[in-house]
Amino acid sequence: MLSGLSVLCDEGASAQSQEGRTSADWIAEIEQVFIRSEDCKQCHARHYEEWKGAREQTPDLKTFGRADAALLHGTSLESPVFRTILGLWKQTNPTPDEQRGCLSCHVPSVTVFPQHAEKIVADVLAGQSRVEGIGCTACHLMNGIDHNAHSHPTFKLQPGKTLYGPYPNPEENLVHQAAQSDQFREVSFCASCHFDKVKDVARKSLPGEILQGTVCQDCHMEPSTGSSISRRGAMTRPIGRHWFRGVVVSGTMLKNRNVQAEWMPRIDIEVTKAGSMIEGIAAVKVGSLPHSFPDGDPVLKQFFLTLTVKDAKGETLAEETKQFGLSYDEILRGPIPDPFVKGGTTRKVPFALTLPAGAAASSVEAVLTYALIPMPAPELQHKYLATLDTEVEREEAKKIIQEYSQRHFLTYRVKPLS
Repeated sequence: MLSGLSVLCDEGASAQSQEGRTSADWIAEIEQVFIRSEDCKQCHARHYEEWKGAREQTPDLKTFGRADAALLHGTSLESPVFRTILGLWKQTNPTPDEQRGCLSCHVPSVTVFPQHAEKIVADVLAGQSRVEGIGCTACHLMNGIDHNAHSHPTFKLQPGKTLYGPYPNPEENLVHQAAQSDQFREVSFCASCHFDKVKDVARKSLPGEILQGTVCQDCHMEPSTGSSISRRGAMTRPIGRHWFRGVVVSGTMLKNRNVQAEWMPRIDIEVTKAGSMIEGIAAVKVGSLPHSFPDGDPVLKQFFLTLTVKDAKGETLAEETKQFGLSYDEILRGPIPDPFVKGGTTRKVPFALTLPAGAAASSVEAVLTYALIPMPAPELQHKYLATLDTEVEREEAKKIIQEYSQRHFLTYRVKPLS
């Protein structure tokens, strides 16, 4: 299960009989517990606008479907990118449990109302989102972490009238009760869905000299000062922005060369030459920083290690590309493996390349690239496109598949041969 959030449900959130109910009843049932963010906007306008991407937008936040890790949490369900990926995966006939595992991150309310998962999937594939994905209450009903259920921590949701946050002394108000929850200042708060990002998801903060005591929120919720209740206008305490920016935007790595040096993967090559064979090991290393680049998705990413033997003129003599990542048929079926690139680890990849007769090898080159999603097999893509109603929808889906499965450069290494 991708993020099987643990739930402590009150009686009001228990499953109800579906007989004699209209199509809108299930939506109202969810929204009694997971109130819409539009309602929160009345007092928390600033956070709502950031979550929705309406405040201080930059070009990467204005458009859905950009392959630059800039998708907002507020688009987790309505994004055409999610619709396309879910539609492709749906063609592999996932079980109800597998579908709930997928939705648990994109629409946490499914963990309280699992009986409505199929309806939510049908809505997404129809191009509509009648319930919210990661809205305000999806995070602010969290009150506790279960560290034992899986290899990554899982949230405990506490449906009710109390909303949780990081402040030890929440202000009284006439709208809802408020209380502090410790996990709002823990790495595990984010790692329940982004569990491939850190080396040790059970720690409360990131270890190491560079980021000692830091949590995800320190960088990805840009710190500011003011009031979470926008209309007060008082500069009362530190607050975090709610657009959860990714590192690809701006120069987080560029302005901190230490972080850059530890974050990005590196390649070492061990090679031997025996007659017409070039054999060796490419060691892909990521430094001790407990964070892995690229992208926040823990399941879909694909990595490609291309090994090329060249002669003295730079002409290619032999080449092989090794791919690492899950196919659509494998996603959420069985344990989720560690990503090919993970902080604090080294992946050793053996290779053997055969040279043409009489060729003289001069160097071995290793290039590491990545894609954000798997490239679907032609028959799978055709099967999904056939479910769409219009040619416009099909062209949009093909564009998303092409853009998100495109390879992006990470790093390379050249090893001269004596």
